[in-house]
Amino acid sequence: MSACDKCKKESAVLIRYSGAHLCEEHFCEFVERRVKHELRKQIELKGGERIAVAVSGGKDSTLVLHLIHAILGKRRDLEIAAITVDEGIAGYRESSIPMVAENCRERGIEHIVVSLKDMFGTTMDEIASAERRVSTCSFCGVLRRVAMNRTAREWKATHLATGLNLDDTAQSVLMNFARGDLERLARLGPHQRVQEGLVPRIQPLRMIPESETTLYAIIKGLKFHDLECPYAPEALRNTYRQAVAQLEDASPGTRHSIIKSYDQILPALMTMFEPAKLRACSCGEPTISEKCKACEMIEALKRR
Repeated sequence: MSACDKCKKESAVLIRYSGAHLCEEHFCEFVERRVKHELRKQIELKGGERIAVAVSGGKDSTLVLHLIHAILGKRRDLEIAAITVDEGIAGYRESSIPMVAENCRERGIEHIVVSLKDMFGTTMDEIASAERRVSTCSFCGVLRRVAMNRTAREWKATHLATGLNLDDTAQSVLMNFARGDLERLARLGPHQRVQEGLVPRIQPLRMIPESETTLYAIIKGLKFHDLECPYAPEALRNTYRQAVAQLEDASPGTRHSIIKSYDQILPALMTMFEPAKLRACSCGEPTISEKCKACEMIEALKRR
């Protein structure tokens, strides 16, 4: 049993990538301090900000909602709302929405639920059972992004916060390097450029490992949804998730090094790839083509 490096209290948590031992209190302070640092980096608070938080009900999005409310919720010149996308996945989403609603009520935060069925005329269960060339997770990712952006824009949000953690971010960087998609790398959040029709995304948990978001949520007694999406095993990301986990296990600190390297080359990537000129799709979403990706996918699905 190890003692906390700060207060010498027993039963401390080992932070492998730094070698530190922290008790529950100092571990939570460690997480909160890094989230505050990311918020300062990613948002220049001038007053009048409206922060929409994408909340599925899982540990990461629940933690983002909790910390943004705890850190910024007392400001009278700032508003916070939660957005939950109901994908239409039987036995999964209907159990998380009431949990998000309860968390929002306890904090006095407006909760907006948007349904893919209402917005696109179909559900993920219907898409999963249909003949298609694109994976279920690819469909879900595109439709969810449009649903969140459109809802946040209609709420007049200045920022859209997501629950992407350190593991998620490192996986995204590696995926795009493996694909050779440098242009997409230049567009990864948190967004430094504001484009008309797109609500800039922020990622307060960007430097917090998934294991730490889980531990923090448990220590604080946060109510979160812990069921896995039934379509999750189809995701290509799983390969990169395993790769990043193996690298981190063999060499603690690898995830942080991936993000640090990415941040160092990002200015060059942004110079190489200027923001694309956007036009409005018939659905109202910004797009570089005549139609946005969501409309293209839905129309292809209907044709098949």
